[in-house]
Amino acid sequence: MRKTTTTKAAQGRFAQVLVALALTAVVAGCSTGRRDHITTGSVSQARAANPSGNSFSSMSGPQLDAAADSIGKAYVRDPKNKGTALQYANVLQISGRTDQSLAVMRKLAIDYPKDREVLAAYGKALAASGELEPALDAVRRAQTPEYPDWRLLSAEGAILDQLGQPDQARALYRRALDIQPNEASVLSNLGISYLLQRDLQSAEVYLKQAAEAPGADSRVRQNYALVVGLQGRFGEAEQIAARELTREQAQANVAYLRSMLAQNNSWSQIAQEDKKKRG
Repeated sequence: MRKTTTTKAAQGRFAQVLVALALTAVVAGCSTGRRDHITTGSVSQARAANPSGNSFSSMSGPQLDAAADSIGKAYVRDPKNKGTALQYANVLQISGRTDQSLAVMRKLAIDYPKDREVLAAYGKALAASGELEPALDAVRRAQTPEYPDWRLLSAEGAILDQLGQPDQARALYRRALDIQPNEASVLSNLGISYLLQRDLQSAEVYLKQAAEAPGADSRVRQNYALVVGLQGRFGEAEQIAARELTREQAQANVAYLRSMLAQNNSWSQIAQEDKKKRG
């Protein structure tokens, strides 16, 4: 009984470490003005673009602020315009303003109660705000069984991972990959699913594939750097991170990773458990 309790406590502390590490780009984010972070098991954001054609996820903090301000003014003028509202909610979410993003999507879902695209975006906004059961319901209502959308399958999987149902989540990721082979966002979610269950070697396999896949963004590649660093290969993790960040920012991220692992006594136990699983 004590062993089970200890293991559960270690698992809980590991999850806390991942949450803390999810904020570590954070170190880089403070330097660059970016507010995005390493994504750990979250619902992937759509690769929406602003009117100029640039991806929101590639913008700096000041650029995101300017985009949110501009789109926000258009939204105020016509809050029932679906395209404007979706863009506004997306840029708010990428900026870290999840509560505001969810408020925009709640209103839009009322105006478009049967629209699949709106329901899908609403589900993602709910998940980003931690409202997982309502998010799961919204995403499932948006799906059509006879013509499944791979994005919705992946979104549903990410929510199930956060609800502690990794087997069901991975089945959905694989269905999504059958429809959209080698899709970076789905491979990344699959890798994070294994990471959350402390299977670091499997996580690395899928995160490496995700990082090398067409369309992989900076957050996907930083997830890959994270899982490499979690296995103690700090030099390699720094090299991977340096492809996305400046050398100084990559060094700061790895230093933060080292300190987090050093401070968390459960890490050695988790690492030992992982070795035992591998025989």
